[in-house]
Amino acid sequence: MEINGRLIQILPNVEGESQRGHWVRGGFVIETGDEYPRKVAFTAFGEERVAMAQNLPMGSMVTVTFTPESREFNERWYTDLRCSRIQPFVPGQMPAQATGYAWAGNQGAAAAQGAPAAQPAAQPAAAQPASQGAGFATPPVMQSNGEDDLPF
Repeated sequence: MEINGRLIQILPNVEGESQRGHWVRGGFVIETGDEYPRKVAFTAFGEERVAMAQNLPMGSMVTVTFTPESREFNERWYTDLRCSRIQPFVPGQMPAQATGYAWAGNQGAAAAQGAPAAQPAAQPAAAQPASQGAGFATPPVMQSNGEDDLPF
């Protein structure tokens, strides 16, 4: 998944030792450019990924490629957004992977940069070819006789 936003904070690094050797975990926070901006915190594991975030100037527009991951501990769920890549935002650049849906964070940042927003389909769902609507049934059309059948 990808999201665009402004780099607003670098989180402190945590280092340790494991059976595999030395490890480092860092993080950063971006703010999306939506109508209602959201702050999103990411975790970066490994010296290379931590350095990627620390080498970008504070306040710069960035594109973050990440993987959401949740785990359970003591009957509670915790979610991490694990960063796999952070790079400067380039207006008009296509995402690395088409996911089939657009997240509001991507639309808002794109609109803030002057990129065109995704346009809805021009044809109604019933008029689309079968290849586009494969696996989805067309909802039945209800005829109204002027009365509603609501109990209140």
